[in-house]
Amino acid sequence: MTDTGTGAESGADASPGRDSPRTIDGEGLVARALALVDAGTTEMAPDVLRVPLDYYRRADLFDRERHLVMTTPLALTSTAQVPEPFDFVVRDVLDTSVLITRGGDGRVRAFLNYCRHRGARPAAGCGSARRFTCPYHAWTYATDGALVGMPGRTGFEGGDFEGGGFEGIDVDSHGLVELSCEERHGLVWVVATAGLPIDLDEHLGPLNAELAQWDLGSYVAFEERSFESSVNWKAAVEAFAENYHFAYVHGQSIIGMNTLTNTAVFDPFGPHHRLGFPSPWIEGARGEVDPPILGSLSLIYWVWPNLVLAVTAVGLEVIDLLPGPTSDLCRVRHGLLLNAPIVDDEARAGFGDLYEAVHAGVRVEDFGMLPACGDAIRHAQHDHMVIGRNEIGVQNVVRTLAAATGFDLEGVQPPLEAGT
Repeated sequence: MTDTGTGAESGADASPGRDSPRTIDGEGLVARALALVDAGTTEMAPDVLRVPLDYYRRADLFDRERHLVMTTPLALTSTAQVPEPFDFVVRDVLDTSVLITRGGDGRVRAFLNYCRHRGARPAAGCGSARRFTCPYHAWTYATDGALVGMPGRTGFEGGDFEGGGFEGIDVDSHGLVELSCEERHGLVWVVATAGLPIDLDEHLGPLNAELAQWDLGSYVAFEERSFESSVNWKAAVEAFAENYHFAYVHGQSIIGMNTLTNTAVFDPFGPHHRLGFPSPWIEGARGEVDPPILGSLSLIYWVWPNLVLAVTAVGLEVIDLLPGPTSDLCRVRHGLLLNAPIVDDEARAGFGDLYEAVHAGVRVEDFGMLPACGDAIRHAQHDHMVIGRNEIGVQNVVRTLAAATGFDLEGVQPPLEAGT
């Protein structure tokens, strides 16, 4: 991830740009970053954190993590990916298929993507549809989940049969199973276990107001790709909570060249956090009364447990990291949203080049390295990993997920404060 709004590699000419929200203390945030640049340092955690390898290995802990994922609000897609009535997208959460669709009434809903007859999936991929038809026996569902088509319907209805009776089924109660869902901050949040409520105020806490500032609901979808990697999902999340590795993993790419390595401001928002990664051209903001934040830093949000949002002058990178079927596999979704419509083919080509470069940074560079970390988790014979004071975001990820799943980090879980 990088500040993709400035510099030779950024595609700046194609970007309309966007002013920083006025409610963020841009002057204070940039001043903190400049002070770190001047001192050649970064904001620090109080101490080094030692993380037992069992934190990544234990089967019972992985079961708890899966339960956490299935019962926590997850941003499964964006408003930009279902902008119009009857748009839909299918997502997999662990082993569960979820259909997200915008009805003719404009409301977004989420359902378990399983036919109520024999369980085949009525929807696949993404697109626009007023009806979803199961490929097995053609049971058909509307965008509100109602069962509206049923070949051979009399075989399921109650009635008289050779003088006897049969109960049949209540067709009206056999629509798709609905999941709790809410659209907020340009994202569609879903709880993937039926019957559980959704409370985004509680889940987001102080991050709620922070995300509201960016008007992400006005962004437009550009590109998205998914892949799987052989590394524990928590280790993958940790990779996006520091820029200590940038000079070494991304040194020759757009990410490394547009970010100052091992320099970041850190702010917690309840369990979530924000990192500000300074760009090399932050010097241009020195002395400005109201410096543009996104011309000076990239802002990287971790929305626990699994989501990374990178706000730049161009738009929003979305990196969704979920557990795979086993503890040593991670499923990744990497998308780019733009903060204004594309004006012409030249601009589209420029953004295409930008996405290819940034996606290569994620898939080829980050996830080219991470499987080696996964191999160490499986086979190393030392008993713990070491997270430095300079990796304050990583420490927050570890502490937060350990606390949420009941893993004992031997009491080394002091609260983190901004600027410590």
